[in-house]
Amino acid sequence: MSGINNLDECYSIAEELVLYAGKVIEDGITARKNVKSKGIDWDLVTEYDRRIEDKLIKRLSAQFPSHKFIGEETVAKEGCLPDLTDDPTWIIDPIDGTTNFVHRFPHTCISLALLVNKKVEIGIIYNPIMRQFFSARRHCGAFLNGKPIKTSHVRDVSQSLVAMEPWLAKDPQHLVSVYGRMHALVQSTHGIRSLGTAALTLCYVAMGAVEAYHIEGIDAWDVAAGKLIIEEAGGIVIDTAGGELDIMTPRVIAACNQQIAQQLVDLFQKADSGMLNKNLN
Repeated sequence: MSGINNLDECYSIAEELVLYAGKVIEDGITARKNVKSKGIDWDLVTEYDRRIEDKLIKRLSAQFPSHKFIGEETVAKEGCLPDLTDDPTWIIDPIDGTTNFVHRFPHTCISLALLVNKKVEIGIIYNPIMRQFFSARRHCGAFLNGKPIKTSHVRDVSQSLVAMEPWLAKDPQHLVSVYGRMHALVQSTHGIRSLGTAALTLCYVAMGAVEAYHIEGIDAWDVAAGKLIIEEAGGIVIDTAGGELDIMTPRVIAACNQQIAQQLVDLFQKADSGMLNKNLN
C-alpha cells in the first residue's frame, strides 16, 4: 500500500467518485428533499447523503477489498464509531453542510480522505455549487482547481479573520465556551465568519481566505481531508488546548501558521477562565 502507484490509483478513483458526488449534490440542491433529524434538530440527513456514501463505499470496496471505511451515515446507522487502525481507511462525509444543502445555501461539499498508518495520505473536498475542488496528497502540496494554494501570511490575531460556528451553542455542553470564545474573537480580530461546514471552512484557511477556524463537537469525517489540505498549504491544525489533534475526537484550532494558532490557544484559555469565574460568582 505504501507504493506510490497504489496511491496514484487511489487518488484517481477518489477524484472520480468525488466528482460523481458533486453531480448528485448539484442536481439535488434545488430539489424537494426527504429531510430527517439524527436525534438533534441541527444534525440533518437526506436521501442524498446516504446515496452518495453508499455509492462511494461500494465502489471503493470493489476496487480495494482490504480497505476499511469510516462514513458519517454508516456510523449513524450502526450507532458506534469504529476504531481507527493502521489499515488503509477511507473517511467519508458525503455531504458536509447538510443543513446548508437543505436550505439551498451554496456552501456544501463532499469530503473524502484516505489514511494509512493513521496518517492522511489523500484529502479531497469539493463544493460543486461554487466549483471549488480542493485536493492534497501528503508532501505534494495543496490545490484549488489544480492551482497551488497557500495559507495567509498574517501573524497577529488582531489582523485576522477567524471562522467559528455559533450554532454549536445549541448544545449545552458547548454553550458557555462558544459564547465566551466568540466574545473574545469579536474583541480581538477583524471579524468572525460562519459557513456551516467544517470541511469547506478548513479549505478557506488553506487558501488564505480566513486566517483561522475554531470548532469543537464534530467528528473525524468533518476534519480528516481538510487537515491535510491545510498542512500541505503551509498551515497547522491542533487541539484547542494546544497539543496534537486527535482526529477521532477533534477539538480544532486550524490556523495559517503556528503564531496565530498559539495566540488563539492563549485567547481561548483566557476566555474560558473568565467565563468560569463569572459562573462561579
